[in-house]
Amino acid sequence: MLFESLSEQWQVALAPLQPEIENIESFISGSDFLPELPKIFAALVLPPEKSRVLIVGQDPYPDRSYAMGLAFSVPTSVEKLPASLKNIFVELESDIGGVRRINGDLSDWVSQGVVLLNRTLTISPGESNSHARIGWSAITDQIVRIIEPHISAAILWGKNAMELEPLIGEEKLITGVHPSPLSAYRGFFGNRPFSQANQKLEDRGFTPISW
Repeated sequence: MLFESLSEQWQVALAPLQPEIENIESFISGSDFLPELPKIFAALVLPPEKSRVLIVGQDPYPDRSYAMGLAFSVPTSVEKLPASLKNIFVELESDIGGVRRINGDLSDWVSQGVVLLNRTLTISPGESNSHARIGWSAITDQIVRIIEPHISAAILWGKNAMELEPLIGEEKLITGVHPSPLSAYRGFFGNRPFSQANQKLEDRGFTPISW
């Protein structure tokens, strides 16, 4: 059922990893996990060739009201934004100007070709990094390999995300510390990832993202 939740294009692309995906489904079935099964592959709503920018997070929010299958994103109904997302919006405002964003649902980025991919796609409620060793890394590695020829920029925040550097062309990389309050003041602020990504898109003849 988890594999079948993928679009037809992604089922074809990830067919060699179907057994691994089914193993993960067997592992999490019968237990409480986030996000709900139909949203686990929410970052892959567009076909691979529509990918333009990759942003990588660690794993889903451990809060049931937050997790929606997109890295850093929360449903529109969430009024109190997670601290990391608030820091992302502070940097976004500083980087490209405009009014600070207060809606934490980043689906509008996804519709423009931004892949909001976590390294680990499920989590036990309240337990960060709890599914880090159940096989997701091999699958998300392969997802990155599939979209890499199509993206113009890859924004990798934090140690987990930067493990993907070898899979991505150096000219596409935008790296920095994680936007969490524990690290944001050690180099996240002022890194200007959004304008960097848009410049890389323009350099390849693509329309910039309306962040």
